[in-house]
Amino acid sequence: MASGFGLKGGMSRCYPFWMDFSECMSKTDDPVKCKDFCDDYLECLHHRKEYMRVNAIHRESERQKQEGKPGQDHHGH
Repeated sequence: MASGFGLKGGMSRCYPFWMDFSECMSKTDDPVKCKDFCDDYLECLHHRKEYMRVNAIHRESERQKQEGKPGQDHHGH
């Protein structure tokens, strides 16, 4: 991954995040200052925050269905 090459030979999707994190780490004596760059890189790799949000939306939708509240259709009605 850190090589920067994706599966099809082009730049991998997370490489820019890796470069930002790597640059930050090379310029600091305190790695804690690079936490946001690290978090962005890891989110790009694993999508944990995205999956947590999708799951929360799904759980809320299921909860509302069980309570008998109809969800909005795709037109917002």
